[in-house]
Amino acid sequence: MENETLIAKPSLTRNNRSHNVSLLTFDLSTLVENMKHSHSWAKGELNAMILLKSPDKQIVLTAIHEGTEINSFQSNNSVTFQIIKGKLKFLTRKESVILDTGQLLTLHENIRYRLTSGEETVFLLTIANGTLQSAEN
Repeated sequence: MENETLIAKPSLTRNNRSHNVSLLTFDLSTLVENMKHSHSWAKGELNAMILLKSPDKQIVLTAIHEGTEINSFQSNNSVTFQIIKGKLKFLTRKESVILDTGQLLTLHENIRYRLTSGEETVFLLTIANGTLQSAEN
């Protein structure tokens, strides 16, 4: 059986869908470097790139500057944050945790959170809508 392979280019657009590709690979180091050369990054804004968008999940590569604070909405979906580089502090009403490079945090749906960065940070955000079908279907 042959697998299809896609090497993501920095020009990957928000509307790209990968329903017909069985195997996706991404060079995160190259994507991050390209993100840091963008006009929005130079202006001090966060930079995000959707790597995968399907009906049941999204994966977003995000780079933020030191001192960035993001007040989230209360998501109806479960989310994960995987720190590629840097540190993020997560706060919920009941808890707080600091994630470092290589760590992963999961949040169930309907949890309001806030995050802050004490240094330049890059992370993968995965959003799953909770309607994943079992492999048996």
